[in-house]
Amino acid sequence: MSRIEEALEKAAKLRVETASAVIPETRIPKIHLPPPLTTPGITLANKLLVTVNDPYTQAAEEYRKLKSVVVKLTKEGSFLNMLMVTSSVGGEGKSLTSLNLALSLAQEFDHTVLLVDADIRKPTIHSYLGIENSAGLTDCLLDGVDVKDALIRTGIGKLSFLPAGRSVPNPAEVFTSQRMRDFFLEMKNRYHDRYIIIDTPPVLPFAETRSLSAIVDGIVLVAKEGLVTLRNIEETMEYIKGAPMLGIVYNEAATEFQSDRYQYCREEYA
Repeated sequence: MSRIEEALEKAAKLRVETASAVIPETRIPKIHLPPPLTTPGITLANKLLVTVNDPYTQAAEEYRKLKSVVVKLTKEGSFLNMLMVTSSVGGEGKSLTSLNLALSLAQEFDHTVLLVDADIRKPTIHSYLGIENSAGLTDCLLDGVDVKDALIRTGIGKLSFLPAGRSVPNPAEVFTSQRMRDFFLEMKNRYHDRYIIIDTPPVLPFAETRSLSAIVDGIVLVAKEGLVTLRNIEETMEYIKGAPMLGIVYNEAATEFQSDRYQYCREEYA
């Protein structure tokens, strides 16, 4: 049995044990977060942004747990500041995970965060923020726009957002170009004191994400139960073999208890 199968079997067994146990009614302690200072034009009313709009729910707590794991893994030695969030196929929740993780990190006083929508084929993060897909990544790459002129301050903690930018006819060529690699490495050095969270296209349908996986400091893979197969995950791990894997977010795990909706599996890969 592979390590991926063991991790998924462990998560399934945990859900069964939890469902059969007698769970006393508990009250989730209130967490005092600073009020959102919304930037004009940005609305954070989307109910899926639980780390901002519903911070006392178990779903928000799971994102905070994910944040804690990420912080621990990226600060064990030197600061590993450039991370990418991806999935095997589309529709697994990678963009929403990227955004909630970035929001959770940015609400702490210690962390400054830059969230980049690098899914230039199908950008979605701007829609969660209630804004248009303005000048962003592709404009910086192809038109020479300076990053600082394209950044949008969200007003939530120290979170800035770089949209995907204008659509391009050849996203694969742009993403796999040396210009793209140089751009992200320059950003890593320019913003060396902050987390850079990059939302990328899914790995299996498109080749471009594999190129970026070679230069980031860590990868978070989102796997949605009932959508992705074990074979999909194995193929994804093979495609990004050798890349620095932080772990797998097991999303929307089926359970009778809403509080156990999310699981996080940490696996080591060579």
